[in-house]
Amino acid sequence: MVKRPERTGLGRGLSALMADIEPARSTPEAETPASPRGLRRLPVDRIAPNPDQPRRTFAESALEELAASIREKGVIQPLIVRPDPTRPDGFQIVAGERRWRAAQRAQLHELPVIVREFDDTEVLEVAIIENIQRADLNALEEAQGYRQLIDRFGHTQEQLAQALGKSRSHIANMMRLLALPEPIQELVRGGQLSAGHARALLTAEDPVGLARKAVAQGWSVRDVEKHAKPSTGSSKPKARATTQKDADTVALEGDLSAAVGMPVSIDHDTASGEGRVTIRYKDLAALDDLIRLLSAG
Repeated sequence: MVKRPERTGLGRGLSALMADIEPARSTPEAETPASPRGLRRLPVDRIAPNPDQPRRTFAESALEELAASIREKGVIQPLIVRPDPTRPDGFQIVAGERRWRAAQRAQLHELPVIVREFDDTEVLEVAIIENIQRADLNALEEAQGYRQLIDRFGHTQEQLAQALGKSRSHIANMMRLLALPEPIQELVRGGQLSAGHARALLTAEDPVGLARKAVAQGWSVRDVEKHAKPSTGSSKPKARATTQKDADTVALEGDLSAAVGMPVSIDHDTASGEGRVTIRYKDLAALDDLIRLLSAG
């Protein structure tokens, strides 16, 4: 019996999921339905959006701009579709819903597509990837996309970095933002704070108060970093002398913070070899989440 190869998801790389293709050629071979995985043209009314598409809102101005471009140049990049499991002669969008919507505004009757045999899990996976790669996401939306890919599909940060063309440290740093208090996350979503501001606030003793001050006074990222550093003027003696953390320790803190979704601090005494790992949670619900995560592990 031939053993079916296991699905490796993002390990195959983004191009394998999204089907990198050459530009369309107007030849009968390219348009024939004889090759189900090849380039085809389908009537718009046989194509339907994916009901589980993670992205639910589309900016009106962006759709109008895309429709104007389509009227002038057509749809340059084909949509990725799969056979619609609910309609025998229909197809469901895997990637390209914005193009589909804009093409209807441009009154196109047919669209170029590539048909792929994706299951429900792969459809959702590709939809998340497309949003991360192509949409104008804020830092927290990007971080949430990474979190979904890790939590729902079991991908590692290394796999994401390779498939999405980003560094592992970038993905880890973005995911750390999910550990920030909700008021700070709202400021990031609203564009009042950048991802750099938010990362600097992770180590602050009063991150919310500092964030509001940063917005009110128009602080740069460097200003926030300076004010977020713990005060060194205290006369209270410390239990042991501290040394500046090396790059490996800082990177490990970032990885652990991304893994548990909460700020993690590592204090290591190089002299004795002892140390302490501190996880900071913002409320009892977050503590319950942490306990559930550690218990599952």
